[in-house]
Amino acid sequence: MPPSVLAVPRLIHTTGPQVDWRTVFIIEYFGPLLIHPLIWLFRGFIFQNPHSPAPFPRPSVSAGFSFGLIMMHFMKRELETLYVHRFSQATMPVRNIFKNSFHYWVLAGLNIALFTYTPSEDSPTSHPAPVWTLWVGCAMFAVGEAGNLWAHLTLRDMRSEGGAERTEPKTGLFGLLRVTCPNYTMEALAWCGIWLVNRSLSTGLFVAVAVVQMGIWAKKKEKRYRSELGDKYRRKRFAMIPGIW
Repeated sequence: MPPSVLAVPRLIHTTGPQVDWRTVFIIEYFGPLLIHPLIWLFRGFIFQNPHSPAPFPRPSVSAGFSFGLIMMHFMKRELETLYVHRFSQATMPVRNIFKNSFHYWVLAGLNIALFTYTPSEDSPTSHPAPVWTLWVGCAMFAVGEAGNLWAHLTLRDMRSEGGAERTEPKTGLFGLLRVTCPNYTMEALAWCGIWLVNRSLSTGLFVAVAVVQMGIWAKKKEKRYRSELGDKYRRKRFAMIPGIW
């Protein structure tokens, strides 16, 4: 799971009203969970052409699949925030929530929903999708989400609640993939699966931004491991994508 877009790990802010990271994540992930159902339910009102006598088209299969996968993804995020992730005592200024929420509320929320659920002829989801793209995309999503959860559970077991200790993760996917952040690897795989299902440029934009940002975080995390753990750390050749990044 990528952290908050502008998150600075373990940095404690001391200016202005503060909010804990768990609350930040809950607010960020709530955006798509609110926006996607609203646009899905009121798509007839939002996209209907009042001058067209043609009946409003039903949602396509790929649009329906996309809606379901995105809702499952962010519900998983919220549940992990509540029951899996362990946070240190670091906080952030309340005003930063608005900047941090842009990635999820706008790029993952409005951006994807408006261009995926529209019945416009220009929307890929308005055209029949090859069956293989739906099932391969769903398989990628399932593997990515399961792997992401596995990595998060591994990280959870390495830190006490409220603690800030840092050790090298070596078990699970961290040992299998031999990358610094396999949780980001699996996150990227899941979102590539969603993109394959809806074939939307708006989803492609979000995936591109998210993958680049996660890659930057992974590089920084590798650097922190080397700096803080020294000779005890087994250096990785790749931070996020085996053989590539």
